[in-house]
Amino acid sequence: MSEKIIVGLTTQVIVHGKNGKKQVIARIDTGATKSSIDEKLAAELGVGSELRQVLIKSAHGSKHRGIVALEMEIGGQLMKTECTLADRAHMKYKVLIGQNVLKRGFLIDPSKVD
Repeated sequence: MSEKIIVGLTTQVIVHGKNGKKQVIARIDTGATKSSIDEKLAAELGVGSELRQVLIKSAHGSKHRGIVALEMEIGGQLMKTECTLADRAHMKYKVLIGQNVLKRGFLIDPSKVD
């Protein structure tokens, strides 16, 4: 990526898996080290098996989460990345974009609406 892609606090992403792809609105989280995907969405798309477990620390405590590799499109750019698996059923956004993706040439404009 040579040009920076501008995203808002939320942005449209297309998540690719073995069972197809799905467009969802993702939440941008500059405080998250890794991106995250809802377990049920990952299973529905067939993103693959768990690569390893990592310890995630948050305000709610620490817990182990699985990591999966997947392809994701943001702003027309297709990229391979790793995401933690999380139960995001009770959350509005099924995908959270963290620093591991944002460091690849994205700028955040809070006034931008997708």
